[in-house]
Amino acid sequence: MAGLYIHIPFCKSRCIYCSFYSTTCHERMEPYVDALLLEMTMRAQQESPLIDTVYLGGGTPSQLPTGLLRKLFQHIYKVYNVSDSAEITIECNPDDVSADYAAELATLPVNRVSMGAQTFSDERLRFLRRRHTARQVEEAVGQLRRNGLHNISVDLMYGFPEQTLSAWNADIDAALKLNVEHISAYLLTYEEGTPLYRMRLDGNSLPPDDEETERQMYETLIDRLEDAAFEHYEISNFARLSPPAPHGNSPSAFRSRHNSSYWHDVPYIGIGAAAHSYDRQTRSWNYADLTRYTECLLRGTRPTEGEERLDETTRYNDLITTALRTREGISLQRLAHDFRPFYTDHLLSCARRSISRGLLAAEHGRLHLTRQGLFVSDDVMSDLICIAEG
Repeated sequence: MAGLYIHIPFCKSRCIYCSFYSTTCHERMEPYVDALLLEMTMRAQQESPLIDTVYLGGGTPSQLPTGLLRKLFQHIYKVYNVSDSAEITIECNPDDVSADYAAELATLPVNRVSMGAQTFSDERLRFLRRRHTARQVEEAVGQLRRNGLHNISVDLMYGFPEQTLSAWNADIDAALKLNVEHISAYLLTYEEGTPLYRMRLDGNSLPPDDEETERQMYETLIDRLEDAAFEHYEISNFARLSPPAPHGNSPSAFRSRHNSSYWHDVPYIGIGAAAHSYDRQTRSWNYADLTRYTECLLRGTRPTEGEERLDETTRYNDLITTALRTREGISLQRLAHDFRPFYTDHLLSCARRSISRGLLAAEHGRLHLTRQGLFVSDDVMSDLICIAEG
């Protein structure tokens, strides 16, 4: 099985924090979709696994007219073998989800919607240059529910300049009030090349990171969502536990299956400009340029900008930095079997140090982060990875 990711790079406007490839050239939507169909046809002739998840990300996929979305889905199901139980996700901006749009979306194979709420403060939304208001998030969720879409995720951000713990609690209150099935929450980061990063460099009165407050916000998030019967299944992701399963029981049906494939070493096919692909042996990526991407396909060639052949060290490091993000962590049996030299010569001694400090735990044949380890996960992972010689 494999996941299928399709990058839709079109945005009405750019948010100040976003580092993903995007464009505001909406007049290029139709030729871009035609190029996506060409790439899918070409790739499907070379690789045709059973597709278990489809994810339309961006950019802002909800900016794509529903006629083009329909054309896209028809081709996906024409050239790929898509599982009858596949998870089909589309990212949406709240202000795009009108009554008509939600009704159209319900006629497509989409069964999961991921919505960028970010915050329920209109002031902070303006700071991010988001187009929607807090009220529009609630309205969008209502429109989707009324049209039979009942697997909805919202994204939140925390760590805004001068944001208080009280303000963060208000955002969590608003998200829980929506009664959605999934919540992702990310620390606002200053990615190089973004307007937000330049604002900090230019000294535009952005205060330095307050690590203690950010830690308190993360702890508050975990406590409140777990109290509300959400499963904390990955560092930044929480899925509502499906009744009548008791808290902490079997995995929630509302986990993001597509994103989970990234953390559990499932191959994925990336279609579109800037999209990445992975088949356990190689990692490749397409041109992050609409013109170059389209021209390659019109010439009948794959729009691959680069490819990396994964050696044993890279595969081991990838496992550490993905699987360790999850609630289940890493199978010690798999480490010992697939990566024996790393397991015996490096991981055991490094892991013992983190275990003695209460940052890692080895239980039921698996190595996973503790609650304390979640707050310094990058440091723990850095200690466990191997630096290639030479």
